Amino acid sequence: MMMGSNTEREWTATCSSSSSSNTRKKSEFLSMFKSTNWLNSSSADTGKGRSKFSVNRVAHGFHLVEGKSGHDMEDYHVAEFRRDRNIELGLFAIFDGHLGDRVPSYLKENLFNNILKEPTFWRDPRLAITNAYHATDKFILENPRQLGSGGSTAVTAIVIDGKDLWVANVGDSRAVLCERGAANQLTVDHEPHMERPRIERQGGFVTVFPGDVPRVNGQLAVARAFGDQSLKAHLSSEPDIRHVPIDSTMEFVILASDGLWKVMKNQEAVDLVKPIKDPQAAAKKLTAEALSRKSKDDISCIVIRFRC
Repeated sequence: MMMGSNTEREWTATCSSSSSSNTRKKSEFLSMFKSTNWLNSSSADTGKGRSKFSVNRVAHGFHLVEGKSGHDMEDYHVAEFRRDRNIELGLFAIFDGHLGDRVPSYLKENLFNNILKEPTFWRDPRLAITNAYHATDKFILENPRQLGSGGSTAVTAIVIDGKDLWVANVGDSRAVLCERGAANQLTVDHEPHMERPRIERQGGFVTVFPGDVPRVNGQLAVARAFGDQSLKAHLSSEPDIRHVPIDSTMEFVILASDGLWKVMKNQEAVDLVKPIKDPQAAAKKLTAEALSRKSKDDISCIVIRFRC
């Protein structure tokens, strides 16, 4: 067998080294690229943050995973801090869309802006939240070409200076508070059978078929939501709102879509993450447990820890 010359071997080695270097550089670039928001979408996301200016410090973590229901990811979230009037606001939300992601995407970008722009926000947050929910829903319904005919549930939480918590929701996305180790549900699951009289007064009906959940007009499994043009005559966008002054008995709040709550009770969720001090790790733990319990839906979770 003839062996290559020294020059050929050196050239081959150089090419191999260059190829390996290029591969490493490409891998490093893709890793850096993926770590930015450029490739982030609603399909998968995770992260954490911490307040910087609040009297009582707040930390949060979030984790979202796409379900196995045969459609693209329709869950969106907000988890951020803003300063207004020299007061720090923690803004947190889960939006669980249906029939597409245009409505939850719009809510992610606009609902908190609409709440904070309400002139009554600082003196009457309850009124501001209610008005903003209604105004936002009105805009969605008036712009079907831009936002489609789908809809979304919502659970929103505003933490003011680490001292006050305002929670609101429409639909079945839920907020659960850990208070003295016990689960305290702050939101209302707006299920059709619970609001049957109102739905029927508005000309709709509720179906209950064997093996299925109750549905408005045989279609939607919630009685309140943003959007849903074709069903809006029978639905409501009126939020249920709770104000909770934060005290030393309260450890954390879990916000999550029904992809979690379909397979896990409130107290189970609280017990599962109570020992986990890192809220991002806690959110990941909850989504992983929901997957292990065969949840098929999109699963989105935010854990907010107080005085951390």
